[in-house]
Amino acid sequence: MSAAKSASAAKLASPVVAFDIEVAGLEWEEVDEATRHYLMAREKRRNPKGGAPDVEALQHRLALVRGMGRVVSIGMWNLDKDQGAVLVHGSGCKWEDFDVVPGTKVFRGNERELLQEFWKQASKWGTVVTYNGRAYDGPVLITRSAMLDVKPSRQFCGYRYRVDDHCDLMDLLNFQGAARDSYSLDYWCRRFGVESPKGKMDGSMVANRARDGRYDEIAEYCLRDTRATADLFRRLENTLVPLF
Repeated sequence: MSAAKSASAAKLASPVVAFDIEVAGLEWEEVDEATRHYLMAREKRRNPKGGAPDVEALQHRLALVRGMGRVVSIGMWNLDKDQGAVLVHGSGCKWEDFDVVPGTKVFRGNERELLQEFWKQASKWGTVVTYNGRAYDGPVLITRSAMLDVKPSRQFCGYRYRVDDHCDLMDLLNFQGAARDSYSLDYWCRRFGVESPKGKMDGSMVANRARDGRYDEIAEYCLRDTRATADLFRRLENTLVPLF
């Protein structure tokens, strides 16, 4: 068998895995003065009416600004085994049963340790599935890894129109930019009869939960989003996905 065919066969044998991340934005007081001034100037330019920047709104959006938040949880769902696992802030650096979500595993560590374990696992996967992972999750993971001197094991933001390596469902449901509007994961789950991941928590609450040390709640929420992403892919894999 040729090297090319061997590589292709190995890829086909690798699991399809959905993943999702949760990021806790920094406290405004943790941001240095020069960066605060820069971000507020950007915020002012975003305001079409001019005037003072909405600092409070900016503070609540720091998790969405790359470099202004830390990765506190990464959910993973192996679609071949229909099995979940989650990396979350804590200590121990070993895989254990996650009793909060029966049948899943949990790995606890600091951010650098979580990223190291994530890239170790990701190197074994075939296709990865995300919702907005090409624009958000992938860039955040790669950037935070670089900031913490952790080497990524793969590229999640490669050729946009290739879906066998990274299938971003938000990109597909937006017809890779052809459709004008994008909608949330929750919206599309409800349209396709997939159990919605939204419950008592949403992404805006992650930073406060992290400050309170309620990391198991963050891990559970992250797993719900990841499972929903996996289930939505299953609904689309024989209809929409093959078109791309």
